[in-house]
Amino acid sequence: MRLLLDTHALIWFLAGDPKLSRRTRAQIEDETSVVLVSAVSAIEVTMKHRLGKLPEADEIVGDFEASILEFGFEGLPISLRHAQLAGSLPIDHRDPFDRLLIAQSLIEGLTLVSNERLFEAAGVSRLW
Repeated sequence: MRLLLDTHALIWFLAGDPKLSRRTRAQIEDETSVVLVSAVSAIEVTMKHRLGKLPEADEIVGDFEASILEFGFEGLPISLRHAQLAGSLPIDHRDPFDRLLIAQSLIEGLTLVSNERLFEAAGVSRLW
């Protein structure tokens, strides 16, 4: 399975937080899964950490890329196609981070790991 981690799913996975379901954690850890982390999450995590909203992200903000690679995850850059689709999605959701994750999931054919049911309204395959 090809997975794209929503930012909260990434944080909860790294922290071992029980908010991430066992089923979801198992799928992320499955050797056959390809797990991607978007550049969107790097922006969101480092920005929120800088503002004091994500103190639990101390471990990864110093070198975000090295941190995700250490877990065997792959980085996913933001393309112009991703940005264009994010801006044109016909859904009532204003969070630009979420809109970009939805667009990346749709364009790249990825299952989005997120607890946000609203994503399904955009046609995203979601795992939780």
